[in-house]
Amino acid sequence: MKIVQVFENKKQYLALLLLADEQEDMVDRYLERGDMFVLHDRGVKAECVVTKEGDGVYELKNIAVTPGAQRRGYGKALLAFIGSRYPDPKTLFVGTGDVPGSLGFYQACGFALSHRVKNFFTDHYDHPIYEDGRQLVDMVYLKKETKP
Repeated sequence: MKIVQVFENKKQYLALLLLADEQEDMVDRYLERGDMFVLHDRGVKAECVVTKEGDGVYELKNIAVTPGAQRRGYGKALLAFIGSRYPDPKTLFVGTGDVPGSLGFYQACGFALSHRVKNFFTDHYDHPIYEDGRQLVDMVYLKKETKP
């Protein structure tokens, strides 16, 4: 398994990013300003985009694992890599839909509930977004803080 940072031609990975954030103009809002990491294990298995939001504050904007490679530890491996990648993180945020599978994954990775943005998915997407058969309305933010 190898994780590499992608500096150019990030859109070549768009198809996988759209699994986690299905509207391209929303991905465009963070793709170029974010750091992209791709996990290879006999082919691309997962990728993520992280943005710096302030002094020691980062946000995981997108993390996606290819459907055939899900539930094999690739997402957790990317999160562990991100946790060791930045020298100054104090807080790492992630926003997700209000569904048990996503929330459970992040909580199992050490994230705790932080806050929610009401009507995020209905206000910012041009079509209804569904995950696990449930329409997403609010964005739920979780955070993971490092010890000084």
